[in-house]
Amino acid sequence: MNKFVLGVDIGSGSVKLTLLSREGRIQGTASCEYPTYYPQVGWCEQNPEDWCVAFKSALKIILSQSKVNKAQIEAISFDAATHTAVLLDNQKRVLRRAILWTDQRSKEEVRELTDKHLDLIMEQVMNAPTTVWTLPQMMWLKKHDPDTYNKIGFLLFAKDYLRYRITQSIETDTIDAAGSMFYDVRNECWSDELCKIGGIRKEWLPKLCKPTDYTASVSENGAKEFGLEEGTKVLVGTTDTVMEVIAAGNVEPGHSTVKLATAGRICVVTDRPINSEFIFNYRHVMPNLWYPGTATASCAASYRWYRDVVGRESYEELNAQAETVSAGCDGLMFHPYLNGELTPYNDPDLRGSFTGINSGHTIAHFTRATLEGVAMSLKDCLNMINELGVEMTRVRIIGGGAKGILWRQIVADVLGIEMQKVKVDDSSFGTAMLAAVGIGWFESFSQAADVCVEIESVSKPIPQNVEVYEKLFKKYKAVHDALAPIY
Repeated sequence: MNKFVLGVDIGSGSVKLTLLSREGRIQGTASCEYPTYYPQVGWCEQNPEDWCVAFKSALKIILSQSKVNKAQIEAISFDAATHTAVLLDNQKRVLRRAILWTDQRSKEEVRELTDKHLDLIMEQVMNAPTTVWTLPQMMWLKKHDPDTYNKIGFLLFAKDYLRYRITQSIETDTIDAAGSMFYDVRNECWSDELCKIGGIRKEWLPKLCKPTDYTASVSENGAKEFGLEEGTKVLVGTTDTVMEVIAAGNVEPGHSTVKLATAGRICVVTDRPINSEFIFNYRHVMPNLWYPGTATASCAASYRWYRDVVGRESYEELNAQAETVSAGCDGLMFHPYLNGELTPYNDPDLRGSFTGINSGHTIAHFTRATLEGVAMSLKDCLNMINELGVEMTRVRIIGGGAKGILWRQIVADVLGIEMQKVKVDDSSFGTAMLAAVGIGWFESFSQAADVCVEIESVSKPIPQNVEVYEKLFKKYKAVHDALAPIY
């Protein structure tokens, strides 16, 4: 009987599954969407039960379409975005919707942490406070919803909650723990000092494990509820970004990813963390490696907003129109600060804008300007990496936005770098590879990458476009500088 491993990603808007064979081939994929809630301006939340319902639906789809029996799944692992805390009471019941990393409500708490505790945080966490982290979110909750806060019995993270529901076992991995901002990254333990600052009791916190650790199996109740085989191995798993890095085959220093997803990121594999308040530092799953990165808050989220509110056509139709417009959009520019901005500003008050509008501009211009504006924001990210002297030896472009040929080319032109697109880059693919490494199908992540990862295409910068965008970027920066004080 052929055996498979299952990778599960709890994404920003859907759960995604990938079945991987022992030979490193994808047997099937499936996904199922769930809603995000916006109860107030700047607030972003999801219901953990929605993840469970979506997983059950997606599992039925993937087993049916791939014609794989649940007993053929040898191991399962999970990934999700960092910073997403799930709060349970003492009976392990969910207390409230999970606050997402895109949520902006904890601005005052970030200022407090920056003013009073920046040196301690930079020393232990190696990242600067922003609204994405769990620590300021928990401080906000303690201040504004003490009734909920006082009922907390367990604090875990998104992937850990779904795994708990399936196994009845609670733990997390050290990479996901780093996204909390109350974990001491250097000493690889929960931080007494940062927990005290946030009023977080260490007895709430899960046991710390490696991403490839096998700690539990599918329980009897988990098998009945989710349609899995009781006794199937379940590995701890880790964060979505490092699993995307693995899905791209980036396992050596200098290997880099440009990510066009809900948020945009540029990550570079290094042998050390990078000391900068504008860099997000996380450990790689490879021993002694890191994947520090920059981030723009609204990447594919900007294009999705534009499609839904302005363009009101399919991405394919919008892209076809945008291809008719020359680089630079005849002076029209877009700044993608729909939810503030991360690198290089860490400014939650920034807002998006179209500038330079004239009577000759059409929907096609606005569409291309949206794509170019996000690329300009990624240029800001790249410049930060270059200023810090981080070497990029190879670049691979990933994420849903990378499926569009036009957007890939625009990003290559704006950044001025050649980029390879891998055939499959979803984090659930990387997580399936993690499961395969964890149970010994591959000796290492390097071997898994060699076997599983395929290059689909290459985008090379067009010299005349590079020249146009170098001039446009100076204007892009000038517009930011002019509008930032207004916001």
